[in-house]
Amino acid sequence: ANAWFVVFAGILLGTLLIFIILWQLRRLILNPIGGDPALAIDVVKRIAAGDLAQDGLNAKPDTLMASVLEMRQKLRESIDTLQLNAERMRLSASVFDHAHDGIFITDANANIVEVNYAFTQITGYSREEALGHVPQALGFVTYDDSLLDLLWLQAESNSEWRGETWNRRMNGDVYAAWLDIFCVRDEANHIKNFVGLFSDITQAKEQQQNLERMAYHDPLTQLPNRALLSDRLQQALARAERSGELLAVCCLDLDGFKPVNDTLGHEAGDYLLVQLAVRMSACLRDSDTVARLGGDEFAVLLCGLQSVDECTQTLERLLSVIKTPYSLGDKTVTVSSSIGYTIFPDDGCEPDTLLRHADHAMYQAKLNGGSRVQQFDSHHDRQFRGLRQDRERVEAALPNDEFRLHYQPKVDLRQGKVVGMEALIRWEHPELGLRGPITFLPIIEDTDFSIPLGEWVIREALGQIKIWQAAGLDFQVSVNIAARHIVQSNFTERLILLLAEFPEVEPRKLELEITETAAIEDVSGVANTINSCKQLGVSFALDDFGVGYSSLTYLRRLPVETIKIDQSFVRDMLQDVDDLAVVAGVISLSRDFKRKVVAEGVETSEQGVWLLRMGCSVVQGYGIARPMHADAVLNWVEAYQQDPSWTQGLV
Repeated sequence: ANAWFVVFAGILLGTLLIFIILWQLRRLILNPIGGDPALAIDVVKRIAAGDLAQDGLNAKPDTLMASVLEMRQKLRESIDTLQLNAERMRLSASVFDHAHDGIFITDANANIVEVNYAFTQITGYSREEALGHVPQALGFVTYDDSLLDLLWLQAESNSEWRGETWNRRMNGDVYAAWLDIFCVRDEANHIKNFVGLFSDITQAKEQQQNLERMAYHDPLTQLPNRALLSDRLQQALARAERSGELLAVCCLDLDGFKPVNDTLGHEAGDYLLVQLAVRMSACLRDSDTVARLGGDEFAVLLCGLQSVDECTQTLERLLSVIKTPYSLGDKTVTVSSSIGYTIFPDDGCEPDTLLRHADHAMYQAKLNGGSRVQQFDSHHDRQFRGLRQDRERVEAALPNDEFRLHYQPKVDLRQGKVVGMEALIRWEHPELGLRGPITFLPIIEDTDFSIPLGEWVIREALGQIKIWQAAGLDFQVSVNIAARHIVQSNFTERLILLLAEFPEVEPRKLELEITETAAIEDVSGVANTINSCKQLGVSFALDDFGVGYSSLTYLRRLPVETIKIDQSFVRDMLQDVDDLAVVAGVISLSRDFKRKVVAEGVETSEQGVWLLRMGCSVVQGYGIARPMHADAVLNWVEAYQQDPSWTQGLV
């Protein structure tokens, strides 16, 4: 029994000892690990294999397993940071390579260590050609070798420099660049690198220069505009005052330019102005200035003149150059100019005053017939201004609807009936009442305003013919055409458009009256216009015959159907044998040249009798009827009765 007890006690004691040993082993080995060693080994193997994924494992603090899991977390964060930095590096590299601005990086000694693609495109140097060189060797700041060194010093002291530079490409072309240089420092604040960013601003500089030029030059002709003219006039006045020389301030505009625009279009008109600008610039000296003020109006400054004659000769030469024909595609056109000028110091020293006086002189040149040079005359300036104001008032009457047409009948004494009407313009002045043409037409007859006014008269007359047709009246209406109007190259085309507005009116019912003076400058041109209009059905009469120049020449060359004897001969023919001889001669000429004849200014029955006996049966004048409003024509025609003495004169 004792033996079994001893054995049992020994076994129990051994078991307890083993338990104590195992408990100590667990405390010494497993607790520091913080978990199953196999699991810890598995985590380490997965970390080594690159698997850093969270798996939900936890460990007691201050254990090996906790350290392993913490290491895995930090490793994962480090890798995330590295990946983020790598992504940023790739982004930076992409920006570096794809930036439109050129970029170069140098070492601390300014030797290039890297460039981007834009650098090679702007400079023309490849990456390999650029590496190892300083920027000066690649054309940077080409105009001053020492300047770039100063830029480096400034960038070094201020950490950055930026500004505009002029560089040279590999092919030798110079370009403008906006350059930004900054330095990169290490932890010890020592310069490690310089970085330069630059962009090619050559095109922007050119655009800026173009904008500056546009601000002071006319975009069409490239001549100085008003702003630059004002500046140059100030400078020219200062020079003339110092030197004692004369300065001529001139204004000019074109005569006959509007028809070019109307006939050939504004593009052709612009091309003419461009040619004109080249001609005038070539005609003047470099010290002179020709500027475009707008439209077809220009100004000229003639500097350093010794005499007024020198100015006049220059302007006459300029006038001759302007008159030279212009080729506009397949068309050749001719324009002229009215030039007015004034002289400093004879005419004050204020720029605005000089320009205004030159403009007044130009206007006077126009009043005198155009195509001439006119010096400003201070003694007549008030008169000129009055004429200009009168002209502007007459021109304003058209848009203000103040013009009216009155109609004077023409009758055939042989047939005893009304055969036509002459449309005569009147001005219904809001203050002065109804005014006759003698009070306002002379003011504008030699100006371009006579053209729109003439077209208005034709349009009104055609409209009235339409009304009379509807009322059963069938006769021809005559319209007076100014000399300036009939010589326009587009006269026929404009007449076609006017006739097209009234398709109900036959062109044969319209007669256009011109005077001999209308054909003085260009008989052939006027004759061609008459022939082209006659093809439309419109007829022509030669008005005021006998008071112009070379009447027989015009009668032979102008293809008119009718001759109108001027009223000044008819009115006094029974008291003045010379007037009677003129009337008889004109009637005889019209018969010989196979032209119809109309006598104006018939005021008495006896005059009608004499005209009938001489062979003229169609007459008009106060002895028939005074000009009347269109509304009164119908009643007058219905009430008209032939003078008995005229019927007797036929016997």
